[in-house]
Amino acid sequence: MTHETQESTLKGSSGFYIVISQCYHSSRSSPSGPWDSFNYAPTTRTVYATSIRHVEPTVSGSENLLSGDHGSTILNGNGAWLTLDFGKEVGGLISMNFDSINSSSSSISLAFTESPMFISPNLSDDSSFPIATMNYDGVFSVPAPLSSGFWTQPAFALRGGFRFLTIASTGDNAPVVISNVSCAISFMPHVDDMTAYTGYFYAKDLEFEDEDFLTKLWYAGAYTVQTNTVPVNTGRQVPFESQGHWANNATLGVAGPIIVDGDMGIAVPTQFVSTFDLIPTRNALSTMFANINPQTGALPESGPPLSQLGSDTYHCWTLIGSYNYYLYSGDDEWLNTIWPNYTLAVAFIEGKVDSSGLLNVTGLRDWARQGGGGHNSEGNAILYKVLTTATALASYAGHTTLSLAYSANASALKTTFNSAFWMPEVGMYRDNTSTTLTPQDANSLAVLFNVTLNDTQKELISEGLERNWVELGPVPPELPDTISPFISGFELQAHFVAGNDTRAFDLLHREWGYILYTNLSVQSTLVEGLTANGSLYYRYYQGYNDDAAYTSHSHGWSSGPTSALTFYVAGLSITAPQGAEWSLAPHVNGPTSSVEAGFGTALGWFGVAWERGESEETALILDVTTPEGTAGAFTLPKGVSGTVEVNGTVVAQDAQEGQVVELQGGILQIMIS
Repeated sequence: MTHETQESTLKGSSGFYIVISQCYHSSRSSPSGPWDSFNYAPTTRTVYATSIRHVEPTVSGSENLLSGDHGSTILNGNGAWLTLDFGKEVGGLISMNFDSINSSSSSISLAFTESPMFISPNLSDDSSFPIATMNYDGVFSVPAPLSSGFWTQPAFALRGGFRFLTIASTGDNAPVVISNVSCAISFMPHVDDMTAYTGYFYAKDLEFEDEDFLTKLWYAGAYTVQTNTVPVNTGRQVPFESQGHWANNATLGVAGPIIVDGDMGIAVPTQFVSTFDLIPTRNALSTMFANINPQTGALPESGPPLSQLGSDTYHCWTLIGSYNYYLYSGDDEWLNTIWPNYTLAVAFIEGKVDSSGLLNVTGLRDWARQGGGGHNSEGNAILYKVLTTATALASYAGHTTLSLAYSANASALKTTFNSAFWMPEVGMYRDNTSTTLTPQDANSLAVLFNVTLNDTQKELISEGLERNWVELGPVPPELPDTISPFISGFELQAHFVAGNDTRAFDLLHREWGYILYTNLSVQSTLVEGLTANGSLYYRYYQGYNDDAAYTSHSHGWSSGPTSALTFYVAGLSITAPQGAEWSLAPHVNGPTSSVEAGFGTALGWFGVAWERGESEETALILDVTTPEGTAGAFTLPKGVSGTVEVNGTVVAQDAQEGQVVELQGGILQIMIS
């Protein structure tokens, strides 16, 4: 989620029921393989710096801080400082030994930053509040008199996301001798082995300068969401601390751990395909329903401590997230518990549909886009997804009449949406009924959520979206001079849905190829957003007050490629709770000749490995494993046709691209020749 919404320490009402620490776990871990070397998650909960980024001449023995027990480092008087590089995004409490204190006036300070652009002995990057001078947070001071022995940063001063730590001597000119500087990782508090993923992805990109780009990106998205999974008592304090301070010990929800800094439409699918760690999602959703307005059915935009109100789109995303959670978990107990408030919340947003047949958006808070009020196409596209997912949830819950009503409302909205917003002369949807602006968000979501009426519209929108591109990716007309990985994550999926694999991979290479490798960021987790030229002044004119130091470098809403690579490139996804039904629809027309991926649910393991044929006789070979007793549908990829064999038996002759072959769960080899 954004800084405005439910927020942890990352750069970044009473409940109506009790949340228990229960979830529906995958029955196995992912297989071992070469992909394991790309997993960014720490192997231990205590981590040390991997290199020295900067050291002043007045510091002796700085290299001794690169491991736990290899000697001391001397800060020789006031102004001596060094910067430790932990090699990737980390977060937690700093500990160290004060080996020798030679003056009662000695003191030190700690400064934290994600981007190396803000390394300083005098300032951290900003996490409490954005300010144009980029000096809001300041440093954490360890005042005189220092005491010899082991020291740990107090819990309130937790820094949830950083790569670089600067330690400076701030007292008199007496030397301060330190050793054993470490960070105790605070995120993923409920997991012993943070590298033990239940899913994986592996492919070679034959068109990017780093052939491991796609695999690294998949794992960077997964790790980003892990860093956003935090203890419930580590939220940013509201009201914010005064300038020069921060405090991260506020309560974030009804139970922990809890997921923050990611939106339900992106972060939860990432979680599903990588770690299957659904407890934090359940706790986040439960927090939102616990804070519903019992009279109106309005959900908050964010949970505590911000507890912001007034967002129709975020209201909808919570409802969509509820569907995602149930689809992945099959958690009937949770669904039954939240059902009265879920239906109340659906009724609230449906009540904003006026005589035009469209949602009249009056809760204007959103992802920072401009012009979102009134009969807005983005809000209506998201409402359509609410209604289609509500149709499915009502059916799963046994409420057939309600399911039919939701379905009828969705169909009516789809018709009205296309009548009101489609501009045939442009081949795209307009932002609202009184403009010709064609937004990135609404057009991407319309394709992804199937608000379109036909495939031709999807293809035209895919083509039209590319007209917004610059060197580093799409610039949304609804938020100029911005690159939003959040909205681009939906656009990425839209290009795959439209059947344009080449355009989808081009977007991956442009936007996330820059995000993952730029030395402005942490090269391990994914930045919240950028300006059109790639600077960190994201939203400089829209809420962030020209403060580039406030932009988060580990934001779950930027992890869209992780699930997209699994669902579209590998082609494996589930279509019924826990994967009782599944889809196999690989996209094979990209820069990869082979792909393998998999994930687990409570029903068992789902895995696929496909390879394009090396001869004219064999177009595609797929090895698929899904749980016995499940049912699947295999869709022939674009450009692939021929005879389809499953485990040596011909099941379709002269099959054409797009044709669907029904399958049963088990161990299958599919060959198209």
